Amino acid sequence: MKNSIIYVFVVALIVAATSCQQGGPASVKLETSADSVSYAIGVLVGANNKQQLETAPGSEEMNLEAMAAAFRLASLGEEVEITEADANALVQRFFREASERENQANLEEGNKFLEENGKREGVTTTESGLQYEVLTEGTGEKPGETDKVRVHYHGTLIDGTVFDSSVDRGEPIVFGVTQVIPGWTEALQLMPVGSKWKIYIPSDIAYGANPRPGGAIEPNMALIFEVELLEIVKE
Repeated sequence: MKNSIIYVFVVALIVAATSCQQGGPASVKLETSADSVSYAIGVLVGANNKQQLETAPGSEEMNLEAMAAAFRLASLGEEVEITEADANALVQRFFREASERENQANLEEGNKFLEENGKREGVTTTESGLQYEVLTEGTGEKPGETDKVRVHYHGTLIDGTVFDSSVDRGEPIVFGVTQVIPGWTEALQLMPVGSKWKIYIPSDIAYGANPRPGGAIEPNMALIFEVELLEIVKE
C-alpha cells in the first residue's frame, strides 16, 4: 500500500484525537506564535489530505472513533489492543483487498456496458473487443503504424465524466499512431482521414490495471472517445 494512504489516516487520527481532547476545533486558543503555526500546519496538512482520504479505497468503512481512541493510547504509551506489526499487516491487507474489490467492480461494470453497447445498431465490435460507431465517414487515406496524425478527441468514462479533451482545449494534437493506447492504435488504422468516430475501448486495450495516477481513470475502466482524424502529418 502506498505510504500516502497511511499518512492520510494518521492525519485523520490526529485531527480526531485532538478534537476529542479539546472539545472540537472551536475550543482551540491561538495565544502564541507556536499555537498559530501549529494550527496553520493542521490546516495545510488537513486540506491536502482530505481529498486523499475521500478517494482511498474502503475509506467509507472507517470507524474514526476507534482510530482516535487507538491514536491517543499509542501516543501516550498506554496499552493497545493490536501490536504495531499486526496493525501494519492489517492496514496493508485491508487497503489491498478494498482496492482489488474496486478494480474488479470497474472491470465488471465496463464489460457489462460494452456487452450492451455492442448490441446497438451502428456499433461494430472488432476481434480485440474495440467498438466503434461511425459519426462521419471520411474519404481520405488510412494511417499506417509509422504515420503521425493530427486529431481532435473528447474522452469520457462510461458514466459521462470527461477526463481529457482536445476539443475543450480548442487545439488538435499530433502524435504517432503507435504512441497511444492499443485501442487508439487499432482504431486510427481503420479510419480514413476526415472521419469522426465514437470508439469504445475495453480496459485491456486502454490503460488496464495501471492508469496514470491522480486522474479520473481508475484501474480496469472502459473508456469512450469521440475521435476526429483531421490529417496524416507528413514529415
